[in-house]
Amino acid sequence: MAAKPGENRGFGSMDEDKQRDIAAKGGQAAHEQGKAHEFDSEEAREAGKKGGRAAHETGTAHEFSSEEASEPGEKGGTATQSGTAGESEEERKSADAGPLGQVVNAVKGILGRK
Repeated sequence: MAAKPGENRGFGSMDEDKQRDIAAKGGQAAHEQGKAHEFDSEEAREAGKKGGRAAHETGTAHEFSSEEASEPGEKGGTATQSGTAGESEEERKSADAGPLGQVVNAVKGILGRK
């Protein structure tokens, strides 16, 4: 049977990947033109809460195991005063070695955070 006129037309009839690609291009263009909405932290927080509630209501939210949940806490527990949570000693040393690291260290020295 032949498709009805207009049945295979429009955004809604496209596959999800094609829709996502077109929407991404539109969002990117809006940002380039300065017309895109920029969320402040409060709006972002509310949107995240709303999405989380919806995901739990529909059963699509990820349920963390106790092992998964403890991982970020362990990294936070190893943080130093300089805010290098989860970084190895080698990563901290290499960051301190460059010109930016030298500036950061100078500022930390001025602020008394070395």
